[in-house]
Amino acid sequence: MTHRRRAGATSVALLLGGAGILLTAGPAQAAEVAYKTECIPPSISGLPPVHGTTKVEITAPATAKVGDEVDIVWKTTQAASNNPDVLDLDKDTVKPTGTLKVAGGQTGDVAMAGERTNPPIKKNSPMLLSDMKGKLKLTAPGEVTLTPDAYDINVSKPISTDTKCKPEEQVKAGATIKVTEAGGTSGGGASGGGNSGGGTSGGGTTGGGTSGGGTPGGGTSGGGTTGGGDGQTDFPGKEVQTPYKCKTPIGDKEATSPVQINAKKDGGSYGLTVQFKKAVMDSPADIPADSVKPSMEVKLGGADKGTVHVEGPTNKDPIKSGDPMTISDLTGTYKPGADGKSTLSPGVLTVKALGTTTTCTPTKSVVSLEIDTKALPGGASGGTASGGSAAGGSTAGGGSSSGGGGLAETGAEHDGALRALGLVAGTVILLGGAVFTFLPRRGGVR
Repeated sequence: MTHRRRAGATSVALLLGGAGILLTAGPAQAAEVAYKTECIPPSISGLPPVHGTTKVEITAPATAKVGDEVDIVWKTTQAASNNPDVLDLDKDTVKPTGTLKVAGGQTGDVAMAGERTNPPIKKNSPMLLSDMKGKLKLTAPGEVTLTPDAYDINVSKPISTDTKCKPEEQVKAGATIKVTEAGGTSGGGASGGGNSGGGTSGGGTTGGGTSGGGTPGGGTSGGGTTGGGDGQTDFPGKEVQTPYKCKTPIGDKEATSPVQINAKKDGGSYGLTVQFKKAVMDSPADIPADSVKPSMEVKLGGADKGTVHVEGPTNKDPIKSGDPMTISDLTGTYKPGADGKSTLSPGVLTVKALGTTTTCTPTKSVVSLEIDTKALPGGASGGTASGGSAAGGSTAGGGSSSGGGGLAETGAEHDGALRALGLVAGTVILLGGAVFTFLPRRGGVR
């Protein structure tokens, strides 16, 4: 820990911290602490928790006065977990944030945050984290200790994901500040630094997008919005968490997506709109225009039987890697075949993209909408699939309400276009405008 390190720490502490108040602080100190840590990888990785050792150097002034706002630096000399054997991380994609515990003369938390600056990090290599910085307003005389606590590691590409790390043992203080009276009133501010400049780690979801929807089957199975009152034409459905099993170009996957089915009455028929909710994320690859086409067979229940085919448009414009992906609505017409209360649930989803086909079948029926229907000649009741041809005018993995049709054999499992559709390492598949985060089967996780 050389004189160079101490000199560098001193120069950091002497930086002006808002109105030059640090000029009254004493020389900075830097000390390393190590503590056992549990790190929880992002859920989409399917990886188990990692138990390792975090090593941290905390830099802070050795002495200061009540009323001073001091700069604190958290340098991670060793993260508890390496970059796992999943994918290489690009330059400037990793951002750490953390919490520093304040005790002694005053108590509180200091929010710490680093810049998104890092060299490229290979698989199975140590995580290289930028220094985290924060500020602490000193409010009372005495010795104030600074102890590193939990920290998060956000990776922005190919999708935004977070690894959350927390201590598994009592952590020793990393620095101590001797605070003396200022000779006037104590500057009062809240104990524990506020403005770290970092905010929460992330920037999207784990996942994006999020990063993966709620728990499978999270919506109630019976909860649709009922309709049928005289004169009513618009019938909004309920957003339901729909669990799927999917046949994809990279194997069988499981997925959960929030879906809502809305209906608009037109005479005796209903125009249906199926929306994938809260599924906006950054695209992990360049997607050409007119290359992704989704369709679904909406499942009928209650008084009526069969399915209704709905489909969405292809993506009009190319989607650049890193640009937001929006969700296209799927539309179609429901012609009732029975009198009574009929239910509509998300059914088999088929997505054609870049010469491949993905077919997703719900593992259970989750009702999004219930409406009062009157049978029309040639309506859906008693039929099988009503959809006819699938998206884009070609068959889509079977297209029936039972779904589960095989994948198209494209022979392109390893070309660049397929990699744009499915990122094996990140287990992310782009499904039309919607994005599903697939969860690996537990038996397949090492």
